[in-house]
Amino acid sequence: MLLQVLGTAAGGGLPQWNCACPGCAGARAHPERRRRHASLALRAGPGRWYVVNATPDIGEQIEACPELLPAPGADTRLSPLAGVVLTDAELDHTLGIARLREARDGVDVLATAPVTAAVRDRLGLGTVLGPYTQVRWRELTGTARQLNDESAIRVAAVPVSAKRPRYAADSGPDDATWSVALSLHDTGTGHTVLYAPALAAWTDAFEEAARAADVVFVDGTFWDDEEPRRAGFSTKSATGMGHLPIAGPGGTAHRLARLPGRCLYTHLNNTNPLGDPGAEQHKQLAGWGLEVAQDRMVIEL
Repeated sequence: MLLQVLGTAAGGGLPQWNCACPGCAGARAHPERRRRHASLALRAGPGRWYVVNATPDIGEQIEACPELLPAPGADTRLSPLAGVVLTDAELDHTLGIARLREARDGVDVLATAPVTAAVRDRLGLGTVLGPYTQVRWRELTGTARQLNDESAIRVAAVPVSAKRPRYAADSGPDDATWSVALSLHDTGTGHTVLYAPALAAWTDAFEEAARAADVVFVDGTFWDDEEPRRAGFSTKSATGMGHLPIAGPGGTAHRLARLPGRCLYTHLNNTNPLGDPGAEQHKQLAGWGLEVAQDRMVIEL
């Protein structure tokens, strides 16, 4: 299994265009701190790749990943990008689908039923993209399925939250598959990666999936539960916003430290001190045996 991290930031990226907090100011002053929206590129087979979540940065993310670029030759429009796998219907994870309208051979979109309905029908991407390219909507469930007919990679959804995006607040009953973690299993090597950029609760099902994985990417949006209130952009705690914090009694760090696999945090908010590579919190994570994922890092299993 071959993965490239395309981005590691939460909504708005780092820096965020309308913010001058210390994290954003630091990223402007030190461009090496910049982070694009959280996403992965996953090799499905020879010359065929999928991205996990299609962010507003997808064009720049593709350009920064040579394996996703079309090769020079007779057919200059033959792209290695075959499709998108969605963890949820949030705008920061879905707006990039519209950027794929030039896909000559169409594009697969794998998502759970409520996420598909929100993105295809409520956002209208099914209607909007129809005149440009073929979008093949494929359902993602808790039963593992191949990314495509030739792929050794199987993907399954692990429900983590019934939280839905604001634009779909009135669309149907609550459903635990509005936000999922992705279990990505390579049947050839036997290795598994668990990707959870948003995690509202540490359930028994998530614990089981995390223990079975060789590499776990986990929601690192906020360092502690009071960060959103302390930063002044919300009256809610991190948990109240649907993101378990990293540190503290209800945080994920002590749980991840007990897991057998490699654990990395992703989806960092612009207010998270981990956006500064010199922050003391990095030493705390290292002491727990945990890491922060970096844009453009490559993981091969």
